Amino acid sequence: FLPSSDGRSPLAKAKTWTKVKCPVCKGTAERETDTMDTFVDSSWYFIRYADPKNKKKFADIKKMKKWLPVPMYIGGAEHNTMHLLYSRFFTKALYDLKLVPFKEPFIGRRNHGVILGPDNQKMSKSKGNVVDPDKEVEKFGADAVRMYLAFMGPYEQGGPWQLGGILGIKRFLERVWQLSQNYKSPNPLLKRGQGRSELEKVLHQTIKKVGEDIEAMRFNTAISSLMILLNKIEENKDKFDKEVMNQFLIILCPFAPFLTEEIWQNLRGTTQNKRGKARKFKSIHLEKWPKYNAKLIVENKFQLVVQINGKFRDTVQADKGIGEKKATEIALGLSKIKELIAGKNIRKIIYVDDRLINIVI
Repeated sequence: FLPSSDGRSPLAKAKTWTKVKCPVCKGTAERETDTMDTFVDSSWYFIRYADPKNKKKFADIKKMKKWLPVPMYIGGAEHNTMHLLYSRFFTKALYDLKLVPFKEPFIGRRNHGVILGPDNQKMSKSKGNVVDPDKEVEKFGADAVRMYLAFMGPYEQGGPWQLGGILGIKRFLERVWQLSQNYKSPNPLLKRGQGRSELEKVLHQTIKKVGEDIEAMRFNTAISSLMILLNKIEENKDKFDKEVMNQFLIILCPFAPFLTEEIWQNLRGTTQNKRGKARKFKSIHLEKWPKYNAKLIVENKFQLVVQINGKFRDTVQADKGIGEKKATEIALGLSKIKELIAGKNIRKIIYVDDRLINIVI
């Protein structure tokens, strides 16, 4: 229902309901139709989600304890703020009346950013910069659009829609598909756990990074990590096996759910049930998130900072745990350091393990 021509709420159109007799003077009267702000109207609906078919009360206490309060509330800044204020008021009143078992409606909240037009301006028909997401899905597919929206910038900032950006995502997904089509049986060496150390290291780093980024809603950096992993896989195709493929698909599937599901089923082939019908394997979206091996992601190298009299002069990559003696040899062997200390007396060496060395002259 739309508002009336004079701006009043749709309820004002119900003439037979609004025209009544005054209960006091018995004269002609009209019911009030503008009673509450829409934010107030929607301030308790989330409680009903826990028990929508209950006809005796708005929600069963056991179901509310199981599902509520809401772990995370996400919305635009204005709606998020206003809705939160009204919902807190309602929740606290209901709690005082012993009708709900929680004092706060939402444990966490995040404001999402705004998707701007290609001209970096707010989308508007008058400006002619509106991007229709349905048309983009028709051109590039749902996974490409979904993944680009997650990749275009920090979640709370948003950003402008750029054709070049979504084309890059489309190419990335095409490479993933191509990888699955050229999939070969694993190298026999890999069965003995040999020859995959560098690829395995990047894989486990990515599992850790993507998992942490999703929890923190850093979707753009999670996707960047997946791109780095794909590059590493393509560089090491001879060390690429079924285990790596499975784990890569599982950590990609939150961003490209349709493509990864299709590849997941294709790689497993089809089997027939007792009735002769093709049977699908369990969905990739029901798989457990892979666990990363902490030992594999530990960096064995570090950047040794070289100082002279406390001032930064150079850096060099070194093995962790080398000790002061070896660090001194490396630092003094650098050509830049040799020039700076030539003819000077070294009074003291100060070494901080796996961080820096300071040459006092």
